[in-house]
Amino acid sequence: MSDPGDQRPKRTTPRTTREDRGASKAETPSAEASKRGRPKARQDYPRDKPRSARQAKPKAPRHATGTSRPVSQTKPALPATPGVAVRVLAARTLDAVLAHGRSLKAELGQALPQFADPRDRALLEAIVFTALRDRARFDAAIAAWMDKPPAQRDGELRALLLAGFAQLALQLPAHAALDATVEAARALGRTHQAGLVNALLRRALREPLPAGDPADAWPTWLRERVSADWPDDARAIFEASAQPAPTWLRVNRRRVALDTYAHRLHEAGISATSCASLPDGLRIDGSLPVAELPGFADGDVSVQDGSAQLVADALASSPGARVLDACAAPGGKAAHLLERDPSLHLLALDADARRLRRVGDTFARLGLAAELRSADADDVAGWWDGQPFDAILLDAPCSATGVARRQPDVLLHRRPSDIDALVQLQARLLDALWPTLAPGGTLLYATCSLLRAENDAQVAAFLARTPDAALEPLDARFGHDTGHGRQRFPGEDGMDGFFYARLLKRAL
Repeated sequence: MSDPGDQRPKRTTPRTTREDRGASKAETPSAEASKRGRPKARQDYPRDKPRSARQAKPKAPRHATGTSRPVSQTKPALPATPGVAVRVLAARTLDAVLAHGRSLKAELGQALPQFADPRDRALLEAIVFTALRDRARFDAAIAAWMDKPPAQRDGELRALLLAGFAQLALQLPAHAALDATVEAARALGRTHQAGLVNALLRRALREPLPAGDPADAWPTWLRERVSADWPDDARAIFEASAQPAPTWLRVNRRRVALDTYAHRLHEAGISATSCASLPDGLRIDGSLPVAELPGFADGDVSVQDGSAQLVADALASSPGARVLDACAAPGGKAAHLLERDPSLHLLALDADARRLRRVGDTFARLGLAAELRSADADDVAGWWDGQPFDAILLDAPCSATGVARRQPDVLLHRRPSDIDALVQLQARLLDALWPTLAPGGTLLYATCSLLRAENDAQVAAFLARTPDAALEPLDARFGHDTGHGRQRFPGEDGMDGFFYARLLKRAL
């Protein structure tokens, strides 16, 4: 699975660039905006002056579909003014994700390097993530304030409006944000719609946006599944998934004590709090570039969500044990295990050689050593030497529904057939890895999913067909007892949604 807990943090209240403070004035709404066939603002408000399975196996679903070339690479050159360029790329990125089914990660991977200033990169990320997380509310404003919603050919217009509303939600300097967004409309070749953008954003300055339902951001089929699985918690899940996540740090106990590092953060002007359930964790409300974290480059600290940090406690491997991390990339959980116990003999396995190189980079930064191997975990004959493992971590590929606040495009790209394919893949991995576990050993099955089919139902089915497997209890730190594991919901203690099940191999 992708590991959002190991992602680098993003500034959610970005500093403005010089151009944000001095962009040109927005024009008055153009009469062209109301021409026949073009979206137009409603006239009920005053106008103002000055957006790895192989072919023989069911394929694990991708986050996105569409062309392999990022949409941002196929567009005209950016304007020279960075403040306007940020808004242009925000609109293009949002349009690529919303209208063309592209992966947010892939689009940002192409967009961010186009800016040398880290403040511009942070601003772009903040706008895009806010627009996607809060798009139910922003779309409600578009629907309420326009006579006619943007047509399919006007995807960039909708995206630019979402980006504009996101900037106001981020509390950027209002008029600079408005001016730069209107200039972005012109740069996108939508001069005839610049007045419309101006009018709608000015209305958003004068009055609150219409109330949107966070559940509307979820596709109907997925919203219904979450509601059926968690009828008493669904509303809180939808609301938490629309909120920005805090930044969780994992302090490398081999290099520095938690309290010592918290003091270093305080001296750097960064406020952080500890959490009783996370012996290596510190929480920062908001986000910031990793370059601002003291000692990051030296391996003193990593960015990893609290729920992901709990994996080390749930696995609880013995000192010096032989351990397998079966789906290791990007490496945060394996690194945490080695920080806890450098004497572990750890094999980090991943089917994606490119992502496995990231694991190597993580280990190098942290000064850790492990065996890395690129292979399909379920093709045991291709990588196992026959020596049993004392502990196995299976952080399984999943729907990522528990981390929608970090990966908001998951809600756009998931399909019902994806869940079926993932459930089959998870079961195949459990069955394939179990024979490699020594009697008396433990396997931790973990996902960042909220769906029972991938979690407790998956574990229940495995226990029913595996006579030498037994479920071991986990305490309340790991979430709600589901009968076959523990489920955390997004936002609880500020952490991501996550599932844990600890399985013991009995000697028969």
